[in-house]
Amino acid sequence: LRFDEKVRVVVFKSEVKGVFCAGADLKERAQMDDAEVGHFVKRLRNLMDEIAALPVPTIAAIDGYALGGGLELALACDLRVAASSAKMGLIETTRGLLPGAGGTQRLPRCVGIGLAKELIFTGRQVDGQQAASMGLVNHAVPQNNEGDAAYQRALTLAKEILPQAPFAVKMGKLAINRGMEVDIASGMAIEGMCYAQNIPTRDRQEGMAAFREKRPPRFIGK
Repeated sequence: LRFDEKVRVVVFKSEVKGVFCAGADLKERAQMDDAEVGHFVKRLRNLMDEIAALPVPTIAAIDGYALGGGLELALACDLRVAASSAKMGLIETTRGLLPGAGGTQRLPRCVGIGLAKELIFTGRQVDGQQAASMGLVNHAVPQNNEGDAAYQRALTLAKEILPQAPFAVKMGKLAINRGMEVDIASGMAIEGMCYAQNIPTRDRQEGMAAFREKRPPRFIGK
């Protein structure tokens, strides 16, 4: 996906009705020794980092339970859409654990430090509507009879992104992600570097031409 230039947006959905991702298999985990657990969680954390580093926008379609590592997967995505009935939570403390695949870092960046601490300390689960009100998800939608309302809304969101200039979107994601980790002056410099990379693109010229000619732009990602 990272190197396929035809890919414009990635949507993560589950094939299991009522469950986005229920997190680690604790029965399997119970069979591991301490070293194996550490290795397993490190690999999981690396996987989430790779998902977060995908150059194109990513959307998690949460149509059911997203618990523990399942919510960490959703947090590794750029955008999240949930069914109102979906249940989300970093529930690790209820099992004698703490989030180990990015949850302690990505949740505070998403909802703020105080709320993230409350959710992690209590292991509380929230539904889609509550998640939307706290900024954990971008949109909450009523579940449909097929059980894929969040996925359908995620597709609609993806289709809003698709017509936009692909390289500009990628640079926008990079500037936001890198800029959020530094002070604003450094962030401005990062934005400037990303903008400079976009200036010589054919899509920028096309965008200007389309505006002058009063027609929709035809972006090619170059």
